[in-house]
Amino acid sequence: MKGNHTESGETMKIIQLYGAKIPAIGLGTWDLRGSECVQAVMSALEIGYRHLDTAQFYQNEEEVGKALSQSPVRREDIFLTTKVWPTYLHYQDVIATLGESLRKLRTDYVDLFLIHWPSLSVPLEETFEAMKVLLEQGKTRYIGVSNFSAEQLEPAYAMAPAPLLTNQVEYHPLLSQKEILQFCQKHEMFLTAYCPLVRGRSLQNTIIKDIASKYGKSIAQVTLRWFIQQEKVVAIPKALRPEHQKENIEIFDFELNEDEMKAISHLDRGERVVTG
Repeated sequence: MKGNHTESGETMKIIQLYGAKIPAIGLGTWDLRGSECVQAVMSALEIGYRHLDTAQFYQNEEEVGKALSQSPVRREDIFLTTKVWPTYLHYQDVIATLGESLRKLRTDYVDLFLIHWPSLSVPLEETFEAMKVLLEQGKTRYIGVSNFSAEQLEPAYAMAPAPLLTNQVEYHPLLSQKEILQFCQKHEMFLTAYCPLVRGRSLQNTIIKDIASKYGKSIAQVTLRWFIQQEKVVAIPKALRPEHQKENIEIFDFELNEDEMKAISHLDRGERVVTG
């Protein structure tokens, strides 16, 4: 398994597409605020994370940027994602809001710029035209979408001015995203799973507990391992405390067998944490 070494010496899985190298486990920053956010990002980078996910809507880009500026990790070694909120999907708004994001993040570019949610009122062609300009200006290296259904993803993929790198959606053992995942795998995209640990809601079922016991791992570690063994899947669990960040990234020293992967996949019951 190719990748970068974490603090523990284990190897981080890297997904490579269109020249991008995306660590399969990243740090989600939703709901992290103020000094807690700064410390969380800095500790994650120290532990070995090289993939950070934020958004204009999270109202923490400034804190993420402060952590990036204070960390000794080189900017070019970090895969950084932000997103534009649907209120700002008109051409000029897309240009202006990414400029504001870059100022807050204290960087000249983001690695990945996503449409946070699809819009019912702004034509996708208009948003993509702005993203094309931002790509040409080097203000983002790649583009993608978030919270697009399988039906919305197909036309977006067809009209995008550059390859869409990802569709970031809620995905965890209790919520299958089979259609979206199959589309991503077929079209050289990856699926980014947010809420991979169901935001702390119970995954305390016998199946995952038994697997965790077998490997001497936690339920969170088994769940995250399930993600990274799937083709073209990235997970971005939020973790404030360093011990949880370390736990979430120490999943590269064991492997689930085929039956265990299937058993976890069969836990799907269509349960959503985010309703839009």
